[in-house]
Amino acid sequence: MLTLIIVLVLGAAITFVLMRKGKIADANNNNIPDAIESKIEAVKEVVKEVKEVVAEAKKAKAPKPETAPKQKVTKKTK
Repeated sequence: MLTLIIVLVLGAAITFVLMRKGKIADANNNNIPDAIESKIEAVKEVVKEVKEVVAEAKKAKAPKPETAPKQKVTKKTK
C-alpha cells in the first residue's frame, strides 16, 4: 500500500514539474493538464448521452406479459 502511495505522489510531482517547465500543456494554469481536461469533457458528453438513453428506456418500458388466471384449488371430500 505504501508503495502505491509513493508511486502516485512521485507521478504527481513529475507531472507538476513538467507542467511548470512547459513540457506538458496547461493553457489556463489550473495545474490540470489540457489532455486530461479534454478527456474529462469527452467522458461528460458520453455520460450525458447515456443518461438520455436510459431516460428514454425507462419511459418506454416493455409491457408486462399477461399471466393465466389462477385456478382455485379445491379439496375433494370423501
